[in-house]
Amino acid sequence: MNSYAIFRLPHAEHCTLIKGDAEVVPSLADISNQQGFLLAPFMPSDEDPILLIKGDVQELTTPLPSHLSSLTSHLSPLISHFSSPLSPLTSYAADFATFHQALTEGRFQKLVLARCMALPVAARSPLQLFEEACRRYPRMCVSLVSTPQSGTWLTATPEILLEGNGHEWRTIALAGTMRLRNDRADNEGQHLRWSAKNIQEQRYVASYLADVLRCHADNIHEEGPRTVRAANLVHLRSDFTFSLNNKCTRVGELLQALHPTPAVCGLPKAEAQRFILDNEHTSRHYYSGFMGTLNLSQSTHLYVSLRCMHITATACQLYAGGGLLRESIERQEWLETEAKMEAMRRLVMFDA
Repeated sequence: MNSYAIFRLPHAEHCTLIKGDAEVVPSLADISNQQGFLLAPFMPSDEDPILLIKGDVQELTTPLPSHLSSLTSHLSPLISHFSSPLSPLTSYAADFATFHQALTEGRFQKLVLARCMALPVAARSPLQLFEEACRRYPRMCVSLVSTPQSGTWLTATPEILLEGNGHEWRTIALAGTMRLRNDRADNEGQHLRWSAKNIQEQRYVASYLADVLRCHADNIHEEGPRTVRAANLVHLRSDFTFSLNNKCTRVGELLQALHPTPAVCGLPKAEAQRFILDNEHTSRHYYSGFMGTLNLSQSTHLYVSLRCMHITATACQLYAGGGLLRESIERQEWLETEAKMEAMRRLVMFDA
């Protein structure tokens, strides 16, 4: 079966379709001189490999041509290990207790706890869900990607991992979350006051990115943090622009150093990633990995896979997570994941 990805950048009036074969990439370091659509999981494995879709590239506008409906006629059944014998709230409470204990013991500065929720299969096709996401979320990068190895994933994410044109590059530190109480289109949340916990959480991410870039980049410039809106939420964002240092660092090597950032993992990074893999009830698979175009039309646009769902023949599996610090309160963190899931839930449940 052929693989495909449809990709729309924030505020863009067109989208890009890449259709072809999905190749397994051994490691991120091996992708620097390749081109296509890159799909990377939270942690690469035999079950969840790094994939690169290579093939025909088309520029499209929405609504998408009707003949593309044949792309999404093959959906796999829900993978059984997504399910848990515990209720979602009970599973989350158990994971929160484990994560919070590790934080209070001083083993970690930050940990990101994720969960998932299954909804009945949507009445809309994956392409219709993609189009609706493009309509509802113009500020976000929207992707629909499907391969035999990964299944079908839809994302509407605000977080840039890495983008550039070979000379100028940028990444962002996006962390801290508040829900917009007045959800008008013109409400950007500029006047909200951020808690010390949210400010510290975002600073951890920004400091980590700055440390990585000092080893791989020149002409580093940081701006922020500032408040930015993503659908029904606002976040704190700092922007980094830079150039790769004397071309000694390749894009794949920088991605290997950046991913996963503390925005989706924790600190210290390697220990936090292992702790998450060992202790979360739900396997993340491609949630909190990243995806996007690599070296297409001389530019790269890679986004962290947030606000996403795995679409199967029998269910839509929604994912969300939140950063935990020692000061975190379980109820508040649970409500944050509920708010983050709302972006995908609205697409599936036809909410207004």
